[in-house]
Amino acid sequence: MVELETLDSNSWKEFLSSPKAVLIISKTGCISCDAWTRELSDWLDSEKPSTSIRFGKILLDAPRLTEFKIENQWIQNISILPHNSIFIDGKQVCQWPGKGIEKLQNHLDSSNISL
Repeated sequence: MVELETLDSNSWKEFLSSPKAVLIISKTGCISCDAWTRELSDWLDSEKPSTSIRFGKILLDAPRLTEFKIENQWIQNISILPHNSIFIDGKQVCQWPGKGIEKLQNHLDSSNISL
């Protein structure tokens, strides 16, 4: 079963090096981020996609994420949360702001990743 993983200082590196990963960048108290988390979690629970894609969420204001922020300096340019990124074998191939399953599926398709 595919689930939305909560990432922290001990898990983000291994997650991003997965063959296929979708990273959601969020922040505590972000209403749109919380709505996207619920929408995605509900979709993963109801649709139960059989996929090797990993889905993870990281809170930018969580403690001990300095290494994540240094190694992923592109996050300095994020102006809208939630922000999503697709990684293949540790390399970022796509990123976009906002929420929505349809947007997610479109970006997966454009990255040649099927659910």
